[in-house]
Amino acid sequence: MMVAATREDERPGGPDPTVAGIETPTGTDPVAGTGAEPDLHAMTRITLRPIASPMPLGFFTVAISSVVIGSLQLGLIDSANRQAVALTVFSAFVLQLLVSVLAFGARDVIAATLMGGFAGAWLANGLVTSADAHGGAQVLGVMNLAFTVFAALMASVAKPKKVLWLLLLIAVPRYFVAGVYGLSGAAWLGHTAGALGLLLAAVAMYAAYALMLEELRGREALWIGRSGPVRDAMHAGLADQLNRLEQHAGVRRTL
Repeated sequence: MMVAATREDERPGGPDPTVAGIETPTGTDPVAGTGAEPDLHAMTRITLRPIASPMPLGFFTVAISSVVIGSLQLGLIDSANRQAVALTVFSAFVLQLLVSVLAFGARDVIAATLMGGFAGAWLANGLVTSADAHGGAQVLGVMNLAFTVFAALMASVAKPKKVLWLLLLIAVPRYFVAGVYGLSGAAWLGHTAGALGLLLAAVAMYAAYALMLEELRGREALWIGRSGPVRDAMHAGLADQLNRLEQHAGVRRTL
């Protein structure tokens, strides 16, 4: 998003009536010949740069990485191959970080924060596991418990996005069990965390596919469960979308 103050008579081709914002009345110049303060509202234009939704990529990345980690915890991948798993998870960090940056650009703070949190967790997991750091299991256990709190707080604000909320409801026990497993080393907890990881992957895969179909068809094809302001953001008119735009992050003077 970019905020630019421009004189309408300096714009090539004259005033643009299609730009979102407060338009200068026809036949008037807010500055010239008045001797008064310029009308900053009339001179200001807010330009939005639409992007494709990064969320299908984010959810697919969560799904694939959760399958790999879950398979290791369930014993489907031999523990001797932990470093190969760690290197695979590192690619998830790169993709989730990209999704987070794009989501911030799309002004979705919930999605951006969640994907950034996942990116940090993948990076820590990959680095500690690949380096086989001393005490790594315990440290990752503490990190997973902290991530549990993070996921619970995210779930408390994500309810209008039902499919994301459902994913977080699974992520909370999954990371909690993984955290306790890292601290205790109990094998059955590792298997439980792996099973929850596969369930998390299934929900993330569904969410990614549903969002991708929605983007392709221009309507909700599979259940996503938006409600409240999230539903309004998808179905309201342009005037509603621009309501109080001057107070959004990136437009207002401070975060």
